[in-house]
Amino acid sequence: MFRFSLILIFLAIVGCRNNNSDLMPVQDIVDKSIEVSGGNRYRSCNISFTFRDIRYEMNNTKDRKILKRIIKKDSTEILDILKHNGFERFINGKLVNVADSMAIKYSNSINSVHYFAYLPYGLNDPAVNKKLLGETQIGGNQYYKVEVTFDEEDGGEDFEDVYIYWFNKETFKPDYLAYQFNTNGGGSRFREAFNEQIINGIRFVDYNNYKATDNISVYKLEALFKSKKLELLSTIRLEDITVNPDNCN
Repeated sequence: MFRFSLILIFLAIVGCRNNNSDLMPVQDIVDKSIEVSGGNRYRSCNISFTFRDIRYEMNNTKDRKILKRIIKKDSTEILDILKHNGFERFINGKLVNVADSMAIKYSNSINSVHYFAYLPYGLNDPAVNKKLLGETQIGGNQYYKVEVTFDEEDGGEDFEDVYIYWFNKETFKPDYLAYQFNTNGGGSRFREAFNEQIINGIRFVDYNNYKATDNISVYKLEALFKSKKLELLSTIRLEDITVNPDNCN
């Protein structure tokens, strides 16, 4: 009887190991997704695009990225530059002083637009924590479901936000994402990627941006999307995308 019990325990342990081994490590999922979406080209190419009539640029120099935002209105041109060592604003070519509180606000806005434009690049940043929640099915496709949270240190002003990404098991591309935020009263959003474009080896997508009628937990948005109970809030489009091939590796 004792020997039979040991055999059952052994088989249960082996069965658990086999089930766990079927799940791909979350780091491998993200690495593969970045690779198929652009890989090292994110770190070497100069990229620019227009979002809501504002021009954005990312310049890569010596493993440092410089993020820019260019706003033109009538005869005024505002150039915002975000570098590793701070924020600068130029109006018609002249450097102007910006209060620290406004510099933080502008920096967060610039960083947010660039962040979404280059996904999944950025998910391997040091402050990012990734957790595989399991597998799921949306629209007939199988997905790895990954939770992303951030450390307080180097996690930015919105380090308490929670993201979920759905990586297609065949292509490894993130076809859907959702996030829960705390600013301006808080809320959650669900985004559906469409209009994929591969420009000089880098993937760009537009999004249908959905919201729930109430401040629903980010973990419940998938079910609401499947049952068509989310409201289409906006469409997010990147226009006039350019990737300079001269400095791409």
